[in-house]
Amino acid sequence: MSEQFSGQVDVIDAQGRKVFQFDSSFAVLDVGATGNEGDLRLRGDDGNFKIHLDGGRSLFLVNDTAGRRVLNFDGNNALLDIGGQGNEGDLRLLGDDGTVQIHLDAGTGDITLAGADCAEDFEIETPEMPEPGSVMTIGETGRLRPCSQPYDKRAAGVLSGAGSHRAAIVLDRQQERRERRSPLALSGKVFCKVDAGYSPIEVGDLLTTSPTTGHAMKACDPARAFGATIGKALQPLTGGLGLVTILVALQ
Repeated sequence: MSEQFSGQVDVIDAQGRKVFQFDSSFAVLDVGATGNEGDLRLRGDDGNFKIHLDGGRSLFLVNDTAGRRVLNFDGNNALLDIGGQGNEGDLRLLGDDGTVQIHLDAGTGDITLAGADCAEDFEIETPEMPEPGSVMTIGETGRLRPCSQPYDKRAAGVLSGAGSHRAAIVLDRQQERRERRSPLALSGKVFCKVDAGYSPIEVGDLLTTSPTTGHAMKACDPARAFGATIGKALQPLTGGLGLVTILVALQ
């Protein structure tokens, strides 16, 4: 030990654990030096290394059954603190493209999500799973099926995930039943399959179900549209079939 060390060894905490404690206001632990890398390895109660801080390479965490590196808290009162007084802590989760997908900002208290809509998983009634962007209605069993009638008051909304938009939040996600469920956009922006062959679609137009399976159309009849509107167009489409961004607004 150098004479700069200020601390205690083998301190017993309130749970009876031995703790290596630093008392200095600028406590630093250096492991290794030039020509002699330092490693820190933490063993589990089975004797195997669970966390390996390798000074020569990187951080290793225990692998789960899918081969993913996992930081696992097993304690009855597991707690992770990031930041402290005078030094806020942020948590940022990056996607595989390197962009921040979720940002927990301790400075402002904000949670920023990269997705565009809030969705909820629903069971699908049809044998074939409909594509994202499909306009869905409520079937006789309470499950969802693509629309096929104009101004259908059973309209439920649009399946999330089409185009470049992804759901920011998905409610009622049930991993064991994922093969027959899809997220339906409840609010926010979503790409929607539309058929402008019935009438050209302009920005701000209300949209409803159409006879074209899984597609919306412009709601030209206000009386029939009440209770069958799925949202408002944020992009125009002069004719034919296409994907347009809409603002989800069921009514």
